[in-house]
Amino acid sequence: MVRSIKNPKKAKRKIKKGDGSSSSSSIPSMPTKVWQPGVDNLEEGEELECDPTAYNSLHAFHIGWPCLSFDVVRDSLGLLRTDFPHSVYFVAGTQAENPDWNSIGIFKISNVSGKRRELVPTKATAGDSDMDADNSDSDSDEDSEDEEEGGSAAPVLQLRKVAHSGCVNRIRAMIQNPNICASWSDAGYVQIWNFSTHLNALAESETEVPRGGSSVFNQAPLFNFKGHKDEGYAIDWSPRVTGRLVTGDCKSCIHLWEPTSGATWNVDATPFTGHTASVEDIQWSPTEDHVFASCSVDGHIAIWDARLGKSPAISFKAHNADVNVLSWNRLASVMLASGSDDGTFSIRDLRLLSPKSEEDKSLVAHFDYHKRPITSIEWSPHEASTLAVSSSDNQLTIWDLSLEKDEEEEAEFKAKTKEQVNAPADLPPQLLFVHQGQKDLKELHWHAQIPGMIVSTASDGFNILMPSNIQSTLPSEGA
Repeated sequence: MVRSIKNPKKAKRKIKKGDGSSSSSSIPSMPTKVWQPGVDNLEEGEELECDPTAYNSLHAFHIGWPCLSFDVVRDSLGLLRTDFPHSVYFVAGTQAENPDWNSIGIFKISNVSGKRRELVPTKATAGDSDMDADNSDSDSDEDSEDEEEGGSAAPVLQLRKVAHSGCVNRIRAMIQNPNICASWSDAGYVQIWNFSTHLNALAESETEVPRGGSSVFNQAPLFNFKGHKDEGYAIDWSPRVTGRLVTGDCKSCIHLWEPTSGATWNVDATPFTGHTASVEDIQWSPTEDHVFASCSVDGHIAIWDARLGKSPAISFKAHNADVNVLSWNRLASVMLASGSDDGTFSIRDLRLLSPKSEEDKSLVAHFDYHKRPITSIEWSPHEASTLAVSSSDNQLTIWDLSLEKDEEEEAEFKAKTKEQVNAPADLPPQLLFVHQGQKDLKELHWHAQIPGMIVSTASDGFNILMPSNIQSTLPSEGA
C-alpha cells in the first residue's frame, strides 16, 4: 500500500535523466554493465551512466510540488502520431506540504523532440554519451538529430493551475470527454471538474510559462461527493458508458456513479462491499458495461457485476501481500495484470476463473523481478502482449509477454554489439526495457495516441520516454 509521498519538497533542483544519476562525455574504458538497483552495488570510482541510444526520446520536467497521480488527456491532434515533434496534454494533482498550497495542474508539453534509433547501436561516440543536460525540462539530445525531426531540443511547458484543497490522491480524465476529470482528495471526497477553458487556452497559446509563474485559478467543481467514509485512491471512468464512474475508499467501500446530465451525477449511497481492507485500485471491463475489477490491501482481486447486487461475482486471493494496482487489457480483454506490495506482479486469464473452485487456475505469469512495492502497472494500448510497471525500487520496466529466450538471437546480437553490453544472465526474457533515474516512482501511463510513449511521475518530477527497442511495434516510416 505504498502510496503517499513522505516529506514532500518542492522540485527545485535540476534533474538528471535516464538510467543513472550522472554521466560522462568520455567513453568508458571498461565494458559497460547493466546495473540493477537492489542487486548491484556501486564500487568506489564507479558511476551510473545513461545510454542515449536506448531512447528515441527522453525528456524530464516538473510543475512544482511532486504529483502522486496524473493522467494523459486525449486530444484532437491525431489518433496515431509517429512523427516528431509531439505535443501532449496532461492533468496532475500535487502533494504539497501545506493542504492549502495544492492544485490541479492542466498542462501542455509541446515540441517533444526525438529520433528513431537503430535497434542494434553502433559503437558509441563522445557525442552519444553526453547526456548530463543542465536543463531540467529536456534531455537536450544532439541538435543535429532533433533538426532532422523538425524540432529543437527544448520542449515547451504551458501550465495552468486550479486550486485544490488537500492533496490529490488520484486523478483521471474521462475518455469520451477529456475535459471532464475526477479527483480523489485526501480530505475524503471525490470531485468532478470541467477543464475545457484551460485546455482551450493551452491549445491556442504557444507561450511557455516561467517556472513558478503560473497563476492559480479558483474554480468550483462540477460535482462534489462526500459520501465516502474515508479518503481513497481507487477511481476509474467507464470506457464504454460516457460519464459512468466507480470509486473505492480506504474503508473497503465502492460507490457507483451514474451521470444524470452533463454536470450532475447520481451516486448510489449503498456501497459495493466484499473487500476486508482498503480498496487500492479499480478498473472497468473494456468489453462489459456493468463489470469492473478491484484490488485491495486484503490481497484479493474482486470482479463485480453491478446488475447482480452489491457483492462481488467472484473474489480470489491474488497475492501474498497488499494488491496495490491492476490493469485490464483493452486489446486482450481476458487478461488482467496486478502488482503487489511485495514487488511481484501477475498476469491472469479471466476465462480460467471459477467461482466454484478454491484453486486459482487463472494465473498465467508471475514475475518477482522488482525488489520493492509495485506502484503502477498498465497494458500498452497498442500491443496486447506489452505492459509497463513501476516500482519503489526506482525502476520503470517494460515487458513483452510474447518473448521467449532464443540463444541464437542472443549470440547474433552479442556479435553485432561486440560485447559492448554485458547483460545479467538472470534477467527474464520478457523484460524488454529498464528505465531508471527517477526517485520514488508513483504512476505511469502510456500515451494512447502516440505509440511507444510512456509518461511517469515521481517525487522529483515527470519523465517522457520512448524506448528505441520497441520501435519495431510501430508503423514503419512513410507507411
